[in-house]
Amino acid sequence: MTDLRVDLCGVELKNPVIPASGTFGFGREFDEIYDISVLGAVCTKGLTLEPRLGNPTPRIAESRGVILNAVGLQNPGVEHFIAHDLPWLKTKTRVIANVAGKEPSEYGEICARLDGLVDFVELNISCPNVKCGGMTLGIKPENVENVTRIAKNALKSTPLIVKLSPNVESIAANARAAEEGGADCISLVNTFTGMAIDIETRRPVLANNTGGVSGAGIKPIAVRMVYEVSRAVKLPIIGMGGITCAEDAVEFMMAGASAVQVGTRNFTDALACPKIVEGLGKWCAAHGVERVSELVGTVKTNG
Repeated sequence: MTDLRVDLCGVELKNPVIPASGTFGFGREFDEIYDISVLGAVCTKGLTLEPRLGNPTPRIAESRGVILNAVGLQNPGVEHFIAHDLPWLKTKTRVIANVAGKEPSEYGEICARLDGLVDFVELNISCPNVKCGGMTLGIKPENVENVTRIAKNALKSTPLIVKLSPNVESIAANARAAEEGGADCISLVNTFTGMAIDIETRRPVLANNTGGVSGAGIKPIAVRMVYEVSRAVKLPIIGMGGITCAEDAVEFMMAGASAVQVGTRNFTDALACPKIVEGLGKWCAAHGVERVSELVGTVKTNG
């Protein structure tokens, strides 16, 4: 039987499969369908210092092979999460708290509040659906390094994951900036910025006009970016972007990811994550892989 355990920043996960932020809530609804303790970890929806209602509706739209969302980080706030969701979630699996702020100082405040309470903090500097904070802090390398350093200084005992935007000039340069700022791990990619138009009304489908594009259609681009980052930094990587099955997860790990996050697929198949966990074990067994971690970075490039 294949050993699916992975080490991420010195923290052991029972397997490398993690639901992505914003696609799994805090896990309660999915736990009614299956025991989420089978997952390597759960990444929470984006948390802010104060509760957020998010953007106006409509804020979800389908397109061919992808979806667009402009939810806008709707969440109950970090204090509500700590009091009402975290104690239960910690009985299930490892917890990655995805955090966002309007400005760098807010990232520091929320990180300080979560330090020692969760297994990881994931710094969301790549959300394309908020007017300030989010992707505005994650485009230029100097901004990435600055906010990463502020967050890292606020964390005394909790590893810091920095989630990168693909909407940049150089994903490798931004990964190096996060590494310089003190990141312990890199996760990528967040959504691409896109638009869908209702051709009868001649108006954007989303009330926000644009939104984040995710789903199976972005996978080849995401795999390429994970590969580039794996060659640019010495940090562990969590790969995501269009993963729908175990074979997709294998592809990301071969490109350099130590773990993977599954997002949009959770909307179309509530059992996607446990199916991928099971499928990983079967694929590895069929290919003589004794430890899933042996797959990391094993792609053989041409030329």
